[in-house]
Amino acid sequence: MSATATPPKKTNRIGLDLSVYKGAKSTLCAGCGHNAISERIVECFYEMGIAPWHVAKFSGIGCSSKSPAYFLSPAHGFNSVHGRAPAVGTGAILANRRLIGLTVTGDGDTASIGLGQFCHMLRRNVPMIYVIENNGVYGLTKGQFSATADLGSTLKSGVANDLPPMDLCLLGIELGASFVARSFSGDKRQLQALLKAAIAHKGLCVIDVISPCVTFNDHEGSTKSYAYMRDHDEPLHALDFVPAFEDISVEIPEGEAREVTLHDGSRIVLKKLSRDYDPTDKMRAVQTLHESAASGQVLTGLIYVDPNRPTLIDLLNLVDEPLATLPLERVRPPREALEQIMEELR
Repeated sequence: MSATATPPKKTNRIGLDLSVYKGAKSTLCAGCGHNAISERIVECFYEMGIAPWHVAKFSGIGCSSKSPAYFLSPAHGFNSVHGRAPAVGTGAILANRRLIGLTVTGDGDTASIGLGQFCHMLRRNVPMIYVIENNGVYGLTKGQFSATADLGSTLKSGVANDLPPMDLCLLGIELGASFVARSFSGDKRQLQALLKAAIAHKGLCVIDVISPCVTFNDHEGSTKSYAYMRDHDEPLHALDFVPAFEDISVEIPEGEAREVTLHDGSRIVLKKLSRDYDPTDKMRAVQTLHESAASGQVLTGLIYVDPNRPTLIDLLNLVDEPLATLPLERVRPPREALEQIMEELR
């Protein structure tokens, strides 16, 4: 009898199969929205043909910060202290500009203890993908309200939140991120398109993903539950992403379409649904976020993009080679230069 041939594994454009892009088995709660985000990250990097070892993963502390263990095992990784992933990520990307920086954080890690670091990363437009797994509570410390919890939302105990929320997308636009989006962990198609566009974008990409906490914040009265998102999700547009390495014709059934070209030539195509929305209009983006908050809707989609804003690497005029690879004679001033400096300071 002849042995049955094993069918070849399906591979992507660089010859890797999907298993290379996976990570350890998740230890998060069953049904946690964070796990769905990890699955989308695996799919997107695989389909985009990005070698996982060209990626550097960063995180802080919290349920969200465990997520990098669950995707891209061959990637570089650094689990920093609470709220400090932006600083660690900034240093790593400046040292090796060829890495794709991917920070996965939470609403507590970003909007509370890490708020200062987050703000300075925004104003510098650090070239990095910054995914916020936003569930409105501190899931790792028994479900207290976080700074993104909506006014009037309740805990499982019935306690109501009496403080106004921070809108991290609004903060991202105001302070300088060049790509700002919001999605829902349960919207596979939209989140995939946004992540792929972020991979292709050169500047800082802030993606605020509403990711329900099934243990502490998925009940009636929560504004970040699966049921609430199903009833209040207001997509700005339908998204299609066209990678630079593929010549794809995107079918737009009806209505106007707007095409935004990203730095590497990739295109994100926005099909207008109910409004004439331009994601390159900063003032309109801010106004739209305020309008959606006032109406109780959760605005999702690509909210703002500026493909032309200089990144921190551009502003520092760094050389093309990664700083970490430069020989000592190129990074250390010669003795003559040091003597000249000392003489000028006398």
